[in-house]
Order: sequence, then structure tokens, then C-alpha cells
Amino acid sequence: MSITFGLDTFGDMQSDDQGNPITAAQTIRNLVEQAVFADKLGINHFNIGEHHRDDFAVSAPDSVLAGIATRTKQITLGSGVTVLSSDDPVRVFQRFSTVDALSNGRAEITAGRGSFIESFPLFGYDKNTRKNKLNNTHRTRHK
Repeated sequence: MSITFGLDTFGDMQSDDQGNPITAAQTIRNLVEQAVFADKLGINHFNIGEHHRDDFAVSAPDSVLAGIATRTKQITLGSGVTVLSSDDPVRVFQRFSTVDALSNGRAEITAGRGSFIESFPLFGYDKNTRKNKLNNTHRTRHK
């Protein structure tokens, strides 16, 4: 049995040393640099979660992971959670297949229904049907 170490983030919005908020774009660039540094240190996993709120910079973790994949060599790149209940499972597969290709096989998906429901109205879904949507998505994946 071996022990592995990883880092998880949702891309929380950040402030500079003077307490001034930095942009979402800079927060994302900082995440890329943190992942590169983690790779150089020998950290095993770097996972980025998905949120669709103003207090988080990352709404498309697969895009950020794709950027990280081109700058790292060994670290496993994963989604902290990919919210399948408000996404198309085929598109998720295609996006993460791209990350997997760019990373030479280092991509992983952690899927779930999401602990927050902010994405449902944003994407035109009824927040009261998220469990059913996740179940339907699960059935689609197994066809």
C-alpha cells in the first residue's frame, strides 16, 4: 500500500497582499502556477472543482486542467467534482478525453450532483429535479 498526496481547490477568489481583490483571470493563472509547482514537488494529484458563483473563479475546470496539462509532466489532474446533474455526459466525456490526451493519460473525473444548486437556473434546469437528472445521466453513461 502506498500513500499519495493531492491538492483540491474550487478556485476561490483571492486578494493580494494588501487585501485588494484580484481578478478571476489572475486567480485562474495562479492555479496553473500552483499546479506546476505541485508537479515539481512531486505531489500526486491536483483537483479543481466546479462552481458557478461570483466567489469562485473556476466554472470550467476541464479548461483549466487542459492548460495545466500542457505545463506538467507527472501529476494526476482531476475534477474536484464535475456536476453531471447540470451537464451533458457526452460533452463531459469529450472534454475530459481532451484533457487526458493533452496530459498523456493523467486525467480523472470525479462526478456528482453538486452540493450547491446555483447552476440549475443558470442552465435552465429546475433545481427540484437535480436528483432525477443525475440518475438519467448515470443511465446515459452506461448505455
